[in-house]
Amino acid sequence: MDFLSPLIEPLQYGFMQRSLAIAVIVGITCALVGTYLMVRRMALLGDAIAHSVLPGLAIAFWLGFNIFLGAFVAGVSSTVVVTWIRTKSPIKEDAAMGIVFSAFFAAGVTLISLIQKDNKIDLNHFLFGNILGVTFGEVRETAIVGLAVIVAVVVLYKELLFYCFDPLGAEAAGLPVRWLDFGLMVAIALTVVASLKVVGVILVLALLITPGATAYLLVPRLHQVMALGAVIGVVSSVSGMYLSYFLNVPSGPAIVMVASGFFVLALLLSPRHGVLTQPGTAIGDMLRRLGAR
Repeated sequence: MDFLSPLIEPLQYGFMQRSLAIAVIVGITCALVGTYLMVRRMALLGDAIAHSVLPGLAIAFWLGFNIFLGAFVAGVSSTVVVTWIRTKSPIKEDAAMGIVFSAFFAAGVTLISLIQKDNKIDLNHFLFGNILGVTFGEVRETAIVGLAVIVAVVVLYKELLFYCFDPLGAEAAGLPVRWLDFGLMVAIALTVVASLKVVGVILVLALLITPGATAYLLVPRLHQVMALGAVIGVVSSVSGMYLSYFLNVPSGPAIVMVASGFFVLALLLSPRHGVLTQPGTAIGDMLRRLGAR
């Protein structure tokens, strides 16, 4: 039983129980939503929404509202602004996202700096997360958001799959592509808001993209990528929490470092795409000789 004691020890504390619960929820949700972002080659959109929630957080805190509601409104508003700029001007979508998320992020930092003069508010908690400080109510809210996103992904799996791989074909087939696009943006905003306590604004993109990208190197089909990505997201989140507990390092960066470590291993050793397992490499030739026997 001694080898289990390091695993059991942190569970005796309520804050670790709540942190692990929210880490599991966010690990699954981020992987599912992030897979669609990766397929559509719109990883920057996740980063844009993550940065855009900051002014919503600040305004909601100042007015005494739920800060996560303010973050969600700001995140959705940023996607609306990006779409408006893209459709009303010759500016391309990537440039519009860069402009909008920079402006929203700067506005958020400015507002928080002004609010700090009269209220005690820690900017680092928003930027890098504060998972060890989550309350039971926040775990419940995150679980509701995560369940809603997971149900939507399961129900609309085929439609979103068609839309992400072939938007023009989906429109020609009669699918409501505008609603699918808006629904995906809402799902991203909800996922970002749910992840704020875990990894914060700065690191949320890593949790959105890295598990799915790792799975993409290992399995061929989208549903397999989503399933394996969810497993990698959960393992990364839980492992990062344990590292944070035992090494006394920030939990958000620890989670991201574990996820990045899995990606590096997959990049090097993936049977299909690994840098070290391709034909002509020592490991690749050895694996092929073993497979030929």
